[in-house]
Amino acid sequence: MERTRRVGQLVVGCLVLSLGVSLLLNARLGSDGFSTFVNGAAMSTGTDFALVNTVMSLALVAVAWAKGLRPGVGTLVQPVVVGLAVSGLLQVLPRPGHLGVRVGEMLVGLVVLAVGVAGYLAADLGVGPAEALPIVFDPPVPFQWTYSALQVITLAGGWALGAS
Repeated sequence: MERTRRVGQLVVGCLVLSLGVSLLLNARLGSDGFSTFVNGAAMSTGTDFALVNTVMSLALVAVAWAKGLRPGVGTLVQPVVVGLAVSGLLQVLPRPGHLGVRVGEMLVGLVVLAVGVAGYLAADLGVGPAEALPIVFDPPVPFQWTYSALQVITLAGGWALGAS
């Protein structure tokens, strides 16, 4: 029963995270680094967000696994659920034009994103792909530095590929 509750929490957390990412991307004012990179790669190649998210996430997980971090169920479920949900939500969310509405959507998206990440991590079924890689380098480099570096590098890559 406990495992079922945790899997449910994982899926709900991933769906909430997906809504947050979708709101950020839809506002076109910026997003977290990893989502910006995935969005830029999807836009520049004409590939669906879900496919790019899954491929990029699995690449991060593979490197982390090769360095000794065995992926959990959540580590493998998160990219698929988030990718599919974001792809679907981006198709149905109305695109705001007015800057004030876009700023509001961005601010709501940040809060929703944080709640979603907290939800899936609290299920304790495995870290997300964007957290897996930085974890394997702590030590010698503290997690906050490697995680921040990953976000900055992927953000710059996403901008270079045409994402907001």
